[in-house]
This record gives sequence, C-alpha cells and structure tokens, in this order.
Amino acid sequence: MLTLTELEQAINYWRQQRPASGEECALSPEVNALAGVYAMMIYDRRHELALDEIDTQARQLIQSWQGSRG
Repeated sequence: MLTLTELEQAINYWRQQRPASGEECALSPEVNALAGVYAMMIYDRRHELALDEIDTQARQLIQSWQGSRG
C-alpha cells in the first residue's frame, strides 16, 4: 500500500532529482506522472492505494524512490 504521505515524499524526491525547468517551470515527466496519482487520490478522498492500482510508469517511480531510501 502507498499512503498519501508517502506519495508526497516520493514527489518531493523526484522534484529534487529532476527540478522544474524552463521559463514556464514545467514539471519533469517523473513529477508529472506522480502528480496525476496525487490528484486522483485527493479527488477520490483516498488516504492510501495499492501499487497495482496505478500505471506502470508511476509504479516504477515509486519503487525507485523506495529503493533510494534504503
């Protein structure tokens, strides 16, 4: 399971790894992918979700973040 707090931590991790760029401060593809999951959780008022409920790209980003914490 992935909690909303963990997702926020993963987003912050990827924001540090791949900061916003350009004059428009566009989000990196990694942050954008996780932001979509975050928005879905907020909209659905969910506090956690199973990793198999999210798309492959977001799941891989979460797993990479989890591996970086160890």
